Order: sequence, then structure tokens, then C-alpha cells
Amino acid sequence: MNLEFNKNEDHLKLLVSEVKTKLHKIHKGGGDKKIAKQHEQGKLTARERIAYLLDSKKPQIEIGAFAGYDMYAEHGGCPGGGVVVVLGYIKGRMTLVVANDATVKAGAWFPITGKKNLRAQELAMENHIPIIYLVDSAGVYLPMQDEIFPDKEHFGRIFRNNAILSSKGISQIAAIMGSCVAGGAYLPIMSDEALIVDKTGSIFLAGSYLVKAAIGEDIDNESLGGATTHSEISGVTDYKAKDDKDALTSIQNIVDKMGDTNKAGFNRAKAQKPAKDPKEIYGLIPRDGKPYKTLDIIERLVDNSEFEEYKAGYGRTIITGYARIDGWAVGIVANNRELLRAKKGETQFGGVIYSDSADKASRFIANCNQKKIPLVFLQDVTGFMVGSRSEHGGIIKDGAKMVNTMSNSVVPKFTVIIGNSFGAGNYAMCGKAYDPRLIVAWPNSKLAVMGGAQAAKVLLQIEKASLKSRGEEISKEQEEAMLKKIQDRYEEQMKPEYAAARLWTDAIIDPLDTRTWISMGIEMANHAPIERAYNPGIIQA
Repeated sequence: MNLEFNKNEDHLKLLVSEVKTKLHKIHKGGGDKKIAKQHEQGKLTARERIAYLLDSKKPQIEIGAFAGYDMYAEHGGCPGGGVVVVLGYIKGRMTLVVANDATVKAGAWFPITGKKNLRAQELAMENHIPIIYLVDSAGVYLPMQDEIFPDKEHFGRIFRNNAILSSKGISQIAAIMGSCVAGGAYLPIMSDEALIVDKTGSIFLAGSYLVKAAIGEDIDNESLGGATTHSEISGVTDYKAKDDKDALTSIQNIVDKMGDTNKAGFNRAKAQKPAKDPKEIYGLIPRDGKPYKTLDIIERLVDNSEFEEYKAGYGRTIITGYARIDGWAVGIVANNRELLRAKKGETQFGGVIYSDSADKASRFIANCNQKKIPLVFLQDVTGFMVGSRSEHGGIIKDGAKMVNTMSNSVVPKFTVIIGNSFGAGNYAMCGKAYDPRLIVAWPNSKLAVMGGAQAAKVLLQIEKASLKSRGEEISKEQEEAMLKKIQDRYEEQMKPEYAAARLWTDAIIDPLDTRTWISMGIEMANHAPIERAYNPGIIQA
């Protein structure tokens, strides 16, 4: 290995280490004191509940761990979005678990909490997998109620999704393990089955103080909506548990009895490890944005490093082909980051989508839909090629064809941002707006409408024009300072943590975990049969 490889390796490993350090802090939720208080109340924390519930010897992945990262500082922050979402197995059955973290503002719902819960329900709905709610929440975070309460993608959408999930026969089980107040009371009761923990669990539309204020009745919370009340008097809950572990054991027993469901039927063979060492990915991704061979990355992600490339000599800024990941057959669409010499002599820039590469990708995506093969997009894209040659050649039409084909895919799509994810390239390569079943980013990734330097220069010109219109001029020193300020702010917004905090991605992952995410994602998607024929709509030949 050469010096550049070693420098790249050190750089990416450092980024991975920094992400893991941040995750360790996020996993603390509201901090050690709040965790101790939870234990004093006889309750497990959200993460302890999930650890007890899921099969310990099976793989699991956490969705949205970075949600809320560096957001809501004026409100004391909201680590993890105040809720933990994990895809794992209960008694061997793949299940999604959603657990309120009561160490974060008593489990209150911030705007990002609602978005994360909706993402979890979306995954359960799309993939026909059971969803378990471990409820311990004070309800809507009132200082931000206008950002979480009334809109289509706000708090009320949760209950609408409860109803839709039920209509689709997708099992929902809720355990009331702490406070469950007001509108939040509907979530567990709109589930198929509800458990409640004695003495620590409670559920009511209005607590004792509000009842006193509203109708003058004196009553304590336990009598109003505790486990005995709802298990023996109202009949609202179905099971009464003596403590957290008893409730979680009951859930395990319920899930264990569920019948199987129809499968999509994606092809899977015996899994094989890559023949080329995946750890070499660390050294193959340049730390400075220089060109590299994306095929080298692919060969370290796929089984036995075997890749059947489609149209290898055509449209070379996108690589397409068939492979297996952990045994699952996949179709890979990847931005090629090599600096290429085209047949006509001109240079083609790696990571840029040209007309021929868009055309190739469209045809390959259609083939995968025809063969019922899940799609994996590996993004390191700066956008579509611009300029008169491209415009006259119909780049807009070819790009539209690629977006159309990808958007109308009926096979599940999975997106891994391994480098840049800029502009319309993000869209064409199945960004978040295009419903990937899972979308994750490596720690070196950048996501924005364009690169930082270019964006800063554009924004600077706009700012200078605005000042000039007011009769103001700035010196060269002021211009340089302004450019640096703009670029620093933009660079901060391009970081993977910024995207993950807003759930534009589901996670920031170690490149070595990519195979696990894709494998579990396809297994998840395999629970949902494909119910419509592939129809790409109007596409010009």
C-alpha cells in the first residue's frame, strides 16, 4: 500500500471514530442523572427495553440515531429525537421497535420526534413488518406545539398511520410503560394489542390536575388511568404486566405466535464474504476529493467480489451491474469517480452524469424491475453535465428519463452516499425524495445542492449585488471575509451529521457495516409482495 492509501485510511478511520464518539453521547439520552432517575422509578431506559426485547444474537440496525443532533439548543437539545427506533428480530421474526426515551424531556414530542416516528411507521407500512411501540411520553412538547401539532406530517399523522397499518394487516403492539397523555393516548389504543405496566404505566386524555381544573373532580392519576383501572374496569388495555421485563416478555410471546406472511420472492443464495478485503475501502476513498475507481469499492462490498457489469464500455460515468450482497441478488447503480477519456477524445469527469450514462442507467433500472431485483445506488455525484454540448445533446431529456425510470420502480431501492450527493444528481441517484427503503451515508459524505466553494461564490455574488443596489461597496478584504463566512456556514450544512439530524438520511454508518444494512433492508422489503406492474410512464426513446 502506498502513502496516499495510508493517509486516506487514517482520514476515514478518524471520521468513523468521531461518529462513534458522537453516537456514544447520543445513546446517553438525557444523561446519567436522568437514567438514574428512570431506574429509581423501577423502569428500564428505552435502550435497555429494546436490548431486552430483541434477539441478542441476531443483527440489528438503528434508524435515525442522529435525529435532532445539534438542534433545539435553546430548548436544551433533543438527543436522538427523544425516541429510539431499531430494526431487529423478536423470536426470529424481523420487527421494528419504537421506544420513547423518557430521559429526554420526559419523552416529549419535538418536531423531529414526530418526523422520526412517522419514518418508523413508513418503514413498517412499506415493508409489511410488525411494529412495537414502547410508550413512555409526556406528549407534545408544548413550547413548540405549532411545529408538531396541526399539519399533515405532524403528530396527528401518527394515528392515521395506526389505522392504515391495521387495515393492511400489519401487526402493531404497544406497551404503556410510563406516561401516556392526551392525544398520545390514542397511539397504543389504536394498536392491535396494548399492554400496561402496573404502577408505572398510565394512560388518560387528561391528567388529574386538568380534570380538577376542567370539571372539579378530585382523583389521583393511578385511579384515573393506571393499570388496574384500564385492565379491570375500562377494558382499554389487554394485558397487565408487573414490571417492564414482564411486559417485554409478553410481547416476545405474542410475536412468537404470529403466522408467516407472503413474501416478495427476491433471489437469495448462500452468502459469501467479499474476496477483496472490505477494510481496504478506508484507504481507497480519497480524503481530498480526487478521482478513484468506484469499481474497487463495489468489489469490496459484494459477495466473492463478483460483479457482472452491464454496458461496461458505454456511459462510463455510471457503473451498472448485477451482484450479490449477503446472498441477496442486487442491481447496483454507482457513480464512477474515475477521470475518463471518451472515445471522441474529450475528458469525462467522474461523478458527473452525462447523457449516455443516464441512458444506460435508465435501461438497467428497467431491467432490474423486469427481473424483480432490488436496486442499490452508490452515490458520489456532483450533478448532471452542463454546457452547450450537453444541452444540445438533450441532457435534460436523458436525465428526466433516468429520474422517471427510477421513480416508478416497483422493486425496493437502497441508497448509500459514499461521497458527494449534490443537486439533481442526488435526485437521479435515488435521494430521500425518491423513497429508498433505507438511505445511509458514510462519514466522509457531503449532501447539498452544490459544492461548498461554488455555492459560496454564487451566494457572494448575490450579496454583493444586493449591497450595490443599496449604493454600498465592499473592500477586497471584506469580500474575502464574507466569502469565508459563507463557505464555512455552507460546509457545515454539507456534513453528514447535518443531514442525519434532519432525517434526510437514516444513519451515518461505518463503511464496513454497509453489507449488513443492505442485507437487512432487503430482508425487510422481502416481507412486502410487489403489488403493481412496472410502468415507467412516458419515456422518450
